[in-house]
Amino acid sequence: MTYQGTELDLFQHARNWKRYFSGVLRPCVRGQVLDVGCGIGANAEHLVNERVSAYTFLEPDQALLDRVPPFTSQPVLGAAERIHGTTAQLTGRRFDTILYIDVIEHIEDSSAELQRAYALLQPGGHLLILVPAFNFLFSEFDRAIGHFRRYDKRMLRSELPSPLEVIDLRYLDSAGLLPSLANKCLLRQNAPTMGQLRFWDRMVVPCSRVTDKLVLHSFGRSLLCVARKPSADAGDRQG
Repeated sequence: MTYQGTELDLFQHARNWKRYFSGVLRPCVRGQVLDVGCGIGANAEHLVNERVSAYTFLEPDQALLDRVPPFTSQPVLGAAERIHGTTAQLTGRRFDTILYIDVIEHIEDSSAELQRAYALLQPGGHLLILVPAFNFLFSEFDRAIGHFRRYDKRMLRSELPSPLEVIDLRYLDSAGLLPSLANKCLLRQNAPTMGQLRFWDRMVVPCSRVTDKLVLHSFGRSLLCVARKPSADAGDRQG
């Protein structure tokens, strides 16, 4: 499988944004970690912490997986497992944390994908998701990189396996909503320029760190979800 988007090289430079969302997710990143659709691995260094014992990069595009760096400054990441494939090939494996960072919007049957993720989770494990928010923002950029949809809270809840406990569901980047809307209605670009990305990451994201709190995370350009598998899952009790 070859990924059609070209934005990964650009967005790896969005370090303020990566630090922002990873700061919310990192407390739940622990144990055996599976990074689904990891791309070129640009999020891992922001998420790994002292509670992580092993890390697995999973990517269906071999060319992208080959670009995941060795992370010599991160011992766990330096020894990480790299798998070319999808969750359908991991039957029987178990993970304490499963990450979908800007991934499930690229999957046509995302509900089935999240069911597979649920089966791969250890009881008490966390499913951590970041997706683009609000279909009214769906733009040429979304179309160009293979998005099937953007999400609101109701949509994402409806796709999660019902036994999962949703711990946190919040919108991020409220200040970024207006630039996204401007691109959809005025610019109609299929990708931001480096200058636009730098402006957003250096100016808009720090503003969002403030405005998100003021608006109580009630809207934003992205939607973040932290969900937990029950400690005593019915399937595990039967096994």
